[in-house]
Amino acid sequence: MRSSSRLGIFAALSGTLAAAALAFAPGAAAVSPGSATATYDCGSWGGGGATLTATQSGTAATITLTSAVKTPIAVGADQIGATLTMARAGGGTRTFTGKKNPPLAANQSVTIGPLSGTVASGDSLNSYFAGTALKMVIFGVTVNCDALTSQSPGPFVFS
Repeated sequence: MRSSSRLGIFAALSGTLAAAALAFAPGAAAVSPGSATATYDCGSWGGGGATLTATQSGTAATITLTSAVKTPIAVGADQIGATLTMARAGGGTRTFTGKKNPPLAANQSVTIGPLSGTVASGDSLNSYFAGTALKMVIFGVTVNCDALTSQSPGPFVFS
């Protein structure tokens, strides 16, 4: 009888601890919308529409960008260094940086990211118009891109 009593107490304590762990677990952070489009002009490299996809985990956030800009030559994985600057509602900017890209064949649309940055709860980030919004360095050549439109359906709002 003693062992069944101990098992019952152990089961009750385990259930209580599990419930407490769930109650105190941090909530999952979310960014809304998860995806947006904007138009960029990259000078002689071209331009056009780009899709930006954002994710968030606490204060860490990432943005992956797939653009209409095409690479004239094949580029290996993780060969494009990039800095994406986003305008913060209320003033200031947030930057997302990294050297992440899939292998790209010649004449293929450029995908970069995930680019990493830090956000605060309530940050509302949109296309940056006060200078270079996206800077890419490919084989030592710098490509500067200016945002031509705000993001649609709207800015990224981080929780």
